[in-house]
Amino acid sequence: MRGRFTPYIVGTGLVGLALIMLFFWGYALWLSEPFMGFAGTALISGVIGLLLQNFGVRNAEPTRREALFGVLSLWLFVPLFGSIPYMIGGFSPLNAIFEAMSGFTTTGATVLRDFDSFPKSLFMWRSLTQWFGGIGIIVLFIAVFPQLAIAGRQLFFAEAPGPTEERLTPRLRNTANAVLLVYVGLTLLAALSYGLAGMSAYDAIAHAFTTLAAGGFSPNGLSFAGYANPALDWIAVFFMTFAGANFALQYRAISGRPLDLWRDAEFRAYLSIILIAATLLTLALSRLYPFWTALRHGFFQVLSILTTAGYASVDFAAWPQQAQMILLVLMFIGGSAGSAAGGIKVVRWLIISKNTARELRRALHPRAILPVRVGRHTIPEEVLRAVAAFITLYIGLFAFSTAVLVWFGADFTTAFTAAIATIGNIGPGLAAVGPMANFADLHPVSRALLTFDMYAGRLEIITVFVLLDPKSWRLPRAGLFGRRKTS
Repeated sequence: MRGRFTPYIVGTGLVGLALIMLFFWGYALWLSEPFMGFAGTALISGVIGLLLQNFGVRNAEPTRREALFGVLSLWLFVPLFGSIPYMIGGFSPLNAIFEAMSGFTTTGATVLRDFDSFPKSLFMWRSLTQWFGGIGIIVLFIAVFPQLAIAGRQLFFAEAPGPTEERLTPRLRNTANAVLLVYVGLTLLAALSYGLAGMSAYDAIAHAFTTLAAGGFSPNGLSFAGYANPALDWIAVFFMTFAGANFALQYRAISGRPLDLWRDAEFRAYLSIILIAATLLTLALSRLYPFWTALRHGFFQVLSILTTAGYASVDFAAWPQQAQMILLVLMFIGGSAGSAAGGIKVVRWLIISKNTARELRRALHPRAILPVRVGRHTIPEEVLRAVAAFITLYIGLFAFSTAVLVWFGADFTTAFTAAIATIGNIGPGLAAVGPMANFADLHPVSRALLTFDMYAGRLEIITVFVLLDPKSWRLPRAGLFGRRKTS
């Protein structure tokens, strides 16, 4: 049964993709738009998905390594097949894969130039990819496909290898359903709110998908700046705040324990960062705009960058350097663990700061026993090591990507912000990749690397690099009488 799990999970993902493509096929026909991209994807992914399902075994109990490989494969192949509508729609293969990966990883970086020539059905597909990516393909499948429940725990924690384990209910399927309930409910509320504030039904649904996913794709080439509606900006601020907060805590809050939100150290730090950064940004913008306009742009862009949504209420690439510096700092923070947001995550910075404070005290008291606590929780040493490894890999990949982009012709500001914007799944950067620009003019090697950065960032770096280590593929040595023993 070993080795048969990955084909089944990838096949299931591709069959699910085919079913969605059938819907979009009909949607494109209804709009009298080109439909061959959706029809072709439905056929190709459906046939290959069924073959993989037939080869795989749905009841196979994967090892930790197999679960990790299954997650990596699913997050690779679904975007690859999901790029077919873009290719048939006229994108080059590299640009199509870039756009699809940006969607499923909720990054929001784009290579689109002419938004007016893009079919509405393809825009809606583009938004829906972010909605699926936001909740996590794996968690969604656990909730929807009961046959995957056997391998549920391995998959859930393989996809979310963060510093904390959050269990709401005894069974993982119930946990996934609880998170999905919050996610779907907030999406419906966002769509309704956008519609009541003046968006068309189409735009309201498309933006609801990408707001709760902290993705940032918009059918408007100018993002929220193109609507020139302050009410829409404030609605986005409200829902982006939820998108960047722990969905598990939100479920507890609506289940009768609202104080759990405030008792959580990460949530308090998350709100504090929002308030401090928005205040500073408002002050920095007060010379450019009237106070209430500065306040609106300040809160909107702080939430957009911190939660990695990547929307723009204005072209912040044209702001003064003091304002841009605030946004740049937020790019290195990210949202909360257990949210749709990307980035390093607030809880990891809390752990790093607490551990740094402990090491400073240890310099004066080398024999003292000094546990690291975040809120009411004592952080185990293995978690501290995992966080240190994550930060090391994150910064290393960021520095390497920046260097490669500069080598292939990007200016330093473009390279620096493009690298962090893709690894952190943020979307827009500054200079040539600002909110009113795109990534299409970067060198093909740079775009390929940034596609990998989006992929690695969505899977939180460690998952990808573990399987890049040759030792992770070392087979057990044969023992006596042909039995296997681990080394």
